[in-house]
Amino acid sequence: MATDNKLQSTFKSQDTEEWLDIHFTRPIGLMWANFFNRFNVHPNVVTLFSIVLGAAAGVMFYYPDLTHTLIGIALLMWANFYDSADGQLARMTGKKTLWGRILDGFAGDVWFFSIYFFICLRLTPEWGIWIWILASFSGLVCHVKQCQLADYYRNVHLYFIKGKAGSELDSYRKVREDFNATPWKGNPAWKIFLYSYGNYTRSQEQMTPAFQTLKRKIKHLFGDELPEPLRADFRRGSLPLMKYTNILTFNTRAITLYICLLIGQPWIYFVFEITVMNALFLYMRRSHEKLCRTLTERLNEYKH
Repeated sequence: MATDNKLQSTFKSQDTEEWLDIHFTRPIGLMWANFFNRFNVHPNVVTLFSIVLGAAAGVMFYYPDLTHTLIGIALLMWANFYDSADGQLARMTGKKTLWGRILDGFAGDVWFFSIYFFICLRLTPEWGIWIWILASFSGLVCHVKQCQLADYYRNVHLYFIKGKAGSELDSYRKVREDFNATPWKGNPAWKIFLYSYGNYTRSQEQMTPAFQTLKRKIKHLFGDELPEPLRADFRRGSLPLMKYTNILTFNTRAITLYICLLIGQPWIYFVFEITVMNALFLYMRRSHEKLCRTLTERLNEYKH
């Protein structure tokens, strides 16, 4: 029971946790978090470990034989356990930082860049330049946007159910102000991170115009104190979309990748990302924007 309570305490929210994460990834991640906590390892160091493991997985996928494929799958799963562990360790120890959040997002980018790159190298003799074009569109256009929006909607949902302190909902304006206020001298790495993260948040905001309108209106009417009826109405409309944010992040993506690698046809993963994942992305975005427009129209009701 004590272990269950400790595991529960590391969840961001039951609303945003996926079944596979709750019953598989999170418990193993918690074991690693406890291990690293015993040796006072900082969560960011765990993230760096995950980056190395995920990048190594991509190298393994260059080789078509079953042994290398299984090693690559094991390494990517290990990287994902560490990705779970770093967040749980940060919440467990109170060592949550913007640097850690940015680094955590960067980790997934490195994993998939390595995976895409080495799969393309593997398939180049057969496909030529076309596999690079397919993978570039799949990764740089589809994958990036899908993950950005899924991450944003999760944090929007957390903001409405847990408030500002329980969410990592950042704004482009605030990140850019931090960037401009930080001198280059003595802070070059932090400046680069802030610049990249600013572009990330700007892309999220550009994809969600209806939510940005709702957010501004809420700020004008209520400040940071959201009325309970508004919280309840937003949660009611947003909760069904959380399953899509989970599908568009890691587990479904990884399982599909594993299957494609095991059958020796990794190119199918890129097609899956462009077709199935994009369809879910567009549906999720349309539904969320519709919810935000509806709530914006009804905001005056909450004021009274």
